[in-house]
Amino acid sequence: MPLFRTVLLTSGIVLALSSGAAQAQPSAQDTPASRAASKPMVTLQMPALPAPVPVTLNPKTTALLVLDYVEPICNSQPKCKGEMLPAMTPFMARVRKAGLVVAYGTREENVSKWLPEVAQKPGDIKIVNTAQDRFYNTDLDKALKAKGITTIVMVGWKVSGSVAYSSVGATVRGYTVVIPVDTTAATTDYEQVIGFYNILNQLNGNLTNQPLKPNAPTLSRTDMITFQ
Repeated sequence: MPLFRTVLLTSGIVLALSSGAAQAQPSAQDTPASRAASKPMVTLQMPALPAPVPVTLNPKTTALLVLDYVEPICNSQPKCKGEMLPAMTPFMARVRKAGLVVAYGTREENVSKWLPEVAQKPGDIKIVNTAQDRFYNTDLDKALKAKGITTIVMVGWKVSGSVAYSSVGATVRGYTVVIPVDTTAATTDYEQVIGFYNILNQLNGNLTNQPLKPNAPTLSRTDMITFQ
């Protein structure tokens, strides 16, 4: 029995010493994590966005796509009613006067809640979407091509969401896209700039903002858009 007690006590001391060494060991090791922690943080400055450019559009082959100008969203987003809507209201009047095809896309719960200033009219294209890309799993492309549309002016909430994703959906289907920068926004300035940058940097990119580059997006402004 004494022998058993002695061995047990000795083993306990060895275990304790081993545990202490194991705990102390990582701090002395040169690991990838420790090396990364010692390096300074990488900082990058985002390139300046190009200025909006003037464009002249053919009303017969151009459509206006309106995304989420609806009460539930705009009532909770100050930029929607405070900045976007004041630019969009007179622009919508010019669009209607020029006779453009107008299409609307929002989710099922918002289809009857469009802001009165930009609301639907009989004959407009209406789609119910389940994704931010309004072309995904909808008949939007079919409806636009049936009317001979090749250029889409895209407006709505928000630039880093539905507008960005729908612009990609449009360009991959062969459309030229125009986005008036005063008719879309995002919650924060950072998100807004990132949204515009991502739009210009997509697929067949247009980082120099060449006016009406085919199958690519162009950033313009409502007062810089004319209809021939």
